[in-house]
Amino acid sequence: MYYFAYGSNLNTKQMLERCPDSQPMFIATLYNYKLVFAGWSRQWRGGVASIKSFRGERVLGAIYEVSDRDLKRLDSYEGYPSQYNRFNITVFDEDGEPIKAITYIKSGQLEETQPSKEYLALIQQGYRDWEIV
Repeated sequence: MYYFAYGSNLNTKQMLERCPDSQPMFIATLYNYKLVFAGWSRQWRGGVASIKSFRGERVLGAIYEVSDRDLKRLDSYEGYPSQYNRFNITVFDEDGEPIKAITYIKSGQLEETQPSKEYLALIQQGYRDWEIV
């Protein structure tokens, strides 16, 4: 199964620790959504990444192939179903081909909050890992 990462799981080191069976596949784009930081994480001392529907925007991320075992691990790390919900989505690869994947979106109130510098650095490293920026 394909998993679309857009936040800290873009960081390939973190993803390998969380999901040892996962295989990094390719960069993908989710259209009509935008990246936000919301809520409050005690672990990160700030907002955490989520996405919300927003016409005309796009979220750059990456696709990992994950096993059923890794999906259970992701569910646990993402706090599914209490903190994040899991959704089936369609993203597009670099050739514009549609790809079905799952992703996680923060549940409850999505009041936007600032992420901590450490959390943001983890995500930025993920963008470098995938050569997105």
